[in-house]
Amino acid sequence: MARVRPFPAYRYATPDRDISTLTAPPYDVVSPEQRAQFLAADEHNVVALELPDGPLDPTVGNNRYENGAATWAAWREQGILAQDAEPNVYVLEQLTDRDGAVVRRRAFIVEVGLEPFSAGIVLPHERTLPKALGDRFELIRATHANFSQVLGLYDDPQSETDAIFDELVGGEPVATATDADGVLSRLWKTSTPETIAAVEALFANKRIFIADGHHRYTTALAYRDERRAAALRTGETPHDPACDFVMMALVNMDDPELLVMPTHRVADAQGSFDSEFFWTALSANFDVAEPPAGHLATALDGHDRPTFLVQTRDESRPKIVSLRAGVDLTSAIPINRSSAWKHLDVAVLQELILSPLLDIHPDRPETLDRLAFVKDPHAALAATASHDVAFVLRPTRMDQLRAVALAGETMPQKSTYFYPKLLSGLVFRSAE
Repeated sequence: MARVRPFPAYRYATPDRDISTLTAPPYDVVSPEQRAQFLAADEHNVVALELPDGPLDPTVGNNRYENGAATWAAWREQGILAQDAEPNVYVLEQLTDRDGAVVRRRAFIVEVGLEPFSAGIVLPHERTLPKALGDRFELIRATHANFSQVLGLYDDPQSETDAIFDELVGGEPVATATDADGVLSRLWKTSTPETIAAVEALFANKRIFIADGHHRYTTALAYRDERRAAALRTGETPHDPACDFVMMALVNMDDPELLVMPTHRVADAQGSFDSEFFWTALSANFDVAEPPAGHLATALDGHDRPTFLVQTRDESRPKIVSLRAGVDLTSAIPINRSSAWKHLDVAVLQELILSPLLDIHPDRPETLDRLAFVKDPHAALAATASHDVAFVLRPTRMDQLRAVALAGETMPQKSTYFYPKLLSGLVFRSAE
């Protein structure tokens, strides 16, 4: 189903394999302060391409997108970036410490044929935000390039790809980088025809689920459509042009070492918050209990129904809130969604708590200013010192992601957090 192929990446032309000072986390988690720090450490850091200087209005002179295109051209002309001589399949390995053990994630970095979501070949799993879509579209339109990868998942319960990974990571990597969290990323490449053919054949019968990078994929699709329309007007119809593909890092979703973390919520009511009303209303659909004494990290373990830790502004400890056994989600969430979607913890939170009790819902974008997303559960609970209520969630499971995506649906925003994040700056791809 999926079309994958090798490509000749642009990479930093440096004799030092360690390019840590040239890499950065994905653009959407880099603050202005972090961007300045990266550029202070090395003026050629990838953020100069991903987050160029200048206003975000593309109609204003010297805007972000013009500056990004100028930098991309200059770095290639000056030899800061050099293109590999042949198309390669790239292999990325990321190593991180988790509870005292080393966890490994491996990915093929290839270019993947762009397909509309309706084709059922590349499938999204989360909603996207229009503002971010506009920014990423203007950048790819100006630079004609992919500066970072979309993270994709594929089915491989028999671990067929392990043998290919094992073969390719045996030698010295062509680049390495360590991020601020201590995550080590290592990159290898191969242009061996037999290996490339094996990778292409493997994905010929697979779907790809977008794990992270929905905005980048969607804007690449819009860029492809714009370039196709322009080609038709001029009578040029190249076969499989670069704009028909996007750079992706593909990971086995059945890998037991794949880390999927929850993203927690901190919310405020519209106007004054009535804690007594909140807890009374919550008890209509949920059982509320005190957590066991001791470490809160395991308080959500072992529950077979949507369950959260919830703490309000006037509480010193959170409570365990579990969907009551008798609640029928088919009728309790009266919208046209699959059973798989309605049983997601994030969907239950959105439809049965955030919307009716706090008037917060993504279909009412103006209400989202009162909702914040927090990675660390302790930070979420501590936020009740200045906010009305915090919700600590469980991770979304891979079988849930698969079921919802195959149903043609998308989960609420920030339903999953794949760790570690992909580093930007290891490879670049021209889409011209």
